[in-house]
Amino acid sequence: MKKVFSSALLASVFMTSMAFASNEVRVGNLKIENPQARATVPAQKMSGGFLKIENKGGADKLLAASSSVSKTMELHTMVMDGNVMKMREVKGIDVPANGMVELKPGGLHLMFMDLNEQLKPGSTFKVKLRFEKAGEVEVPFQVMDMRPAGHGHSGHGHSK
Repeated sequence: MKKVFSSALLASVFMTSMAFASNEVRVGNLKIENPQARATVPAQKMSGGFLKIENKGGADKLLAASSSVSKTMELHTMVMDGNVMKMREVKGIDVPANGMVELKPGGLHLMFMDLNEQLKPGSTFKVKLRFEKAGEVEVPFQVMDMRPAGHGHSGHGHSK
């Protein structure tokens, strides 16, 4: 009996840790998965945020994001301007009906601007996402030590 209880307890702990590791939040027909932010160095004032949004219903749109870790946040995309990759603010990110959108390095992403604190690997913080139809939801973001893909290197610029 003790062995069965230990196995059940171990399975329960494993499933709980897997649910935490997958780090997903649901709001309406949307499932938000794997929200992450890029770690920063002490003087760095900006960082990127990434996640996947799966939609099991009608079309929706991510309209805004906010967090206590930065003074402002913007929704961004990356575009090539000649030989230079540039970021541009977008007013919304479409989440297609019965589809998904992924915010990732080099594409659509969240931009944390004028950071209030350093984002240290392993830490977590909350981001409020506002959707056109699903409404608002608070999502825990995990800070990851991702090597910058172009951030802070020549040939890359921010502009609107």
